[in-house]
Amino acid sequence: MPNKRSSSKLLLFLVSFTMVLSYSNVKGQKSTTPNYIESINEWHKLREAELKSPKGWLNLEGLFWLHKGVNSFGAGKNNDCVYENPHPSDVFFPDHLGNFIFEGDSVMWESLDKYMVKVNNQDMPLKSKVCIFNANGLSSDMSWIMSGASFTWTIIKREDKIGVRFRNLKSDNVSSFKGIAHFPINEKFKIKAFLQPPIETYLMISNVLGQQVASKNAGKLQFTYQGKPYSLDVIDEGEEQLFITFGDATSGATTYSAGRFIYINKPDAKGNTFIDFNQAFNPPCAFTKFATCPLPPPQNSLPFAITAGEKNYGHH
Repeated sequence: MPNKRSSSKLLLFLVSFTMVLSYSNVKGQKSTTPNYIESINEWHKLREAELKSPKGWLNLEGLFWLHKGVNSFGAGKNNDCVYENPHPSDVFFPDHLGNFIFEGDSVMWESLDKYMVKVNNQDMPLKSKVCIFNANGLSSDMSWIMSGASFTWTIIKREDKIGVRFRNLKSDNVSSFKGIAHFPINEKFKIKAFLQPPIETYLMISNVLGQQVASKNAGKLQFTYQGKPYSLDVIDEGEEQLFITFGDATSGATTYSAGRFIYINKPDAKGNTFIDFNQAFNPPCAFTKFATCPLPPPQNSLPFAITAGEKNYGHH
């Protein structure tokens, strides 16, 4: 899938880590309940640590979509990309830090003569230009630090849109974060499943930008709950786990209205795996308005309540 959901490598590690602790293989050899509870609690701790990390979702304070040509960037209201600093009294950000120049499939950064910006942690000479993104896979990390404030940003691509993802590493959203409420851990929501191979190569997944994204189809995950059969369409992102976005009867009530995400282990040679809804987690859009989350396809809306995993967070 072209779009990654989160800091996915760490999140994939979290899923693998807890799966190792909670069961040894897809034949259903479960550990004792106390060990399982401990593994899920550890998963929650690691998940929250990832959210607070420099690449987590809590520190996002801007998402600026670029137009062709020169895009001025700074706190000044006349810029094309305006950082609306939520704490103007104690955090300084320049009125005009520099310019993004979007030409063809590339984005250049142009520094001004006042402020030193780093590109991939290297000081960039003042009054200079450097390519920070192109269609060949170049994507640079940029940063600006002054008076204890620390900001980073990078370029993202969402189908035909090119944007700047902007982070304040000293964001109050990080320091005020108190964790995510979740349902009591219930092992009945760790369910055996069978992955039916896909018929179509791609799934079309909508995102919050209104785009339709062609996502690699991993197949249909079939499982039984309370004696009734259900299925979920699954996305293959090329990692050791598969990705699901789903809704259920709790969506919009006790859980995030646009659904939740979950990773599962790829199946064994016979197609067997587990889906552990105790590891269902909120999408980035539950934490910030500056994310571009995928939405569950209609067929992934389950008619029963999955009272497992993370509950809703905040007011996004």
